[in-house]
Amino acid sequence: MADDWAGFGADLHLELRGQGLRAGLMDALREAVRTGRLAPGARLPSSRTLAADLGIARNTVADAYAELVAEGWLTARQGSGTRVARRAAPRRSGAPSPTTPRTGRFRQRPAYSLVAGTPDLASFPRAEWLKAARRALTAAPYEAFGYGDPYGRIELRTALADYLARARGVYAEPGRIVICSGFVHGLTLLGTVLRQRKVRDVAVEAYGYAVHRERLGDTGLRLPALPFDTLGSRTGELAAMKDVGAVLLTPAHQFPMGVALHPDRRAEIVDWARRSGGLVLEDDYDGEFRYDRQPIGALQGLDPDRVVYLGTASKALAPGLRIGWLVLPQALADEVVAAKGPVDWATSTLDQLTLAEFLVSGAYDRHVRGMRLRYRRRRDQLVEALAERAPGITVSGIVAGMHAVLELPPGTETSVLQAAAWQGLLIEGLSQYRHPATPPTRDALVVGYGTPPDSAWSGTLDALCRVLP
Repeated sequence: MADDWAGFGADLHLELRGQGLRAGLMDALREAVRTGRLAPGARLPSSRTLAADLGIARNTVADAYAELVAEGWLTARQGSGTRVARRAAPRRSGAPSPTTPRTGRFRQRPAYSLVAGTPDLASFPRAEWLKAARRALTAAPYEAFGYGDPYGRIELRTALADYLARARGVYAEPGRIVICSGFVHGLTLLGTVLRQRKVRDVAVEAYGYAVHRERLGDTGLRLPALPFDTLGSRTGELAAMKDVGAVLLTPAHQFPMGVALHPDRRAEIVDWARRSGGLVLEDDYDGEFRYDRQPIGALQGLDPDRVVYLGTASKALAPGLRIGWLVLPQALADEVVAAKGPVDWATSTLDQLTLAEFLVSGAYDRHVRGMRLRYRRRRDQLVEALAERAPGITVSGIVAGMHAVLELPPGTETSVLQAAAWQGLLIEGLSQYRHPATPPTRDALVVGYGTPPDSAWSGTLDALCRVLP
């Protein structure tokens, strides 16, 4: 009982160097303030607590505090404790300026963003998510707070199996679902398993995310490009790619081109997988958002033993949740879990339980329907603004999703991107998504109209129209 007081107060790591405890403590505190590790206004532990933590006399700490107060490093007031003096925070060594992006494209932080692939983060359903989290936490069994099942929580896998079957036409059983920490994590696991299966090549679409190619390449796979035309990826050319053991596709809404894979090619890709023993990796990144067409079901429903379905909460909710899922053939599920490890080191159990509750309660469906209306309204406003202020620009890929492709006159993509940077507009050109082996044939912008919050949408649209030729 005599030492109970030592458990109170904030922890503070200090390394005392040099001769003399008081001088060493003062030097350590000055260094912590100078480097920004102790921020202006930060409250320090009481002299009694810090003395107990460091194993030194309380008077030594009190004397050090008093001298640093006299020097202006600290302040001390009755009832407020000892704090770091409020003055200009020093710049941390080696840290980038907060107003300068790491890319160096902008002299200041972009005022507007139309980067594709990100939802309107301001619309995250905080209140409903909090309600679901409370219900999930109340109902969670005690074992949920241990190291997780590498397959993922059974509550979430069961809820996903029901939702994906109903909303996306996926053949999904809880035992075939593996929860992962987002799409890239799932793709990396699949790449690892494919290499273990002696697969050498995975075909990828001519246009797509470079980071997806990079992660697959990091596992040792080669990534030949599958050509693209107005009907989507030319799946018939897989027959001539002898070393290809799998193909990564976005069949419902090709990213970034926005084309749905033609029905004949959907059948063709499944036939290829059956004949060759290959796998189709289906990225269903925005399957919930469609506007001017009937929903296109997942390719996985055509052959659950040859198609791996990859989904994520990143587009419908927020990428910060870091929750994705793989619906796999059973044998492959076991191999993916073996690659993942004996426990789930990546995905928060409580977030999994909350998402399961969010799905089961119907809150997920309500949120998706609301965002579908919001994004459709954004899309219509984009098309109307371009028709009025940039009538020479053709817009495509807008029947679904959260982005559009704006065709530019040949040779103008670079100059338009430069003009956008000067306007404080963050936007990407089509060339940034092109596979290195794909010849440049088009100049275009990829416009993510889901990204800006409502408060910035009008200004962002104006900035876009100002930079278009």
